[in-house]
Amino acid sequence: MPKIILETIINADVKNVFDLSRNIDLHKISAKQTNETAIAGKTKGLIELGETVTWRAKHLGFYQTLTSKITEFEEPNYFVDEMVEGIFESFKHEHHFKNIDCGTLMVDIFEYKSPFGIFGKMADILFLKNYLTKFLKTRNKILKQIAEA
Repeated sequence: MPKIILETIINADVKNVFDLSRNIDLHKISAKQTNETAIAGKTKGLIELGETVTWRAKHLGFYQTLTSKITEFEEPNYFVDEMVEGIFESFKHEHHFKNIDCGTLMVDIFEYKSPFGIFGKMADILFLKNYLTKFLKTRNKILKQIAEA
């Protein structure tokens, strides 16, 4: 199962960064390049433990829908969202937040299993892991800009 780990230092209060990370409206802004729209479940504001959101977005040239659920939640230290329906066989995205001298250390741990067996594994190697890493880095960059503004 591929794993992506990203660390982002944000010069802002840990609670603020935690809330921005679970803000549906901010996610729409940070995923503008994929025309991401929340179409069911929690569609705006701050998502909470047990809630789901269904996204419609254009990734790799195809429109897809994906539903994720907040399965773990400890404010303001971490939360986890996991896919309950979508194209992947599975994915789990852990969001960790730690108060540090210059603000907040935000750590993303994103694990996923591609569909389509061996073809999915080939896609991981050829482009999918890089694509997802770039997507998460773009999201984090925008979150950082807003948090530090």
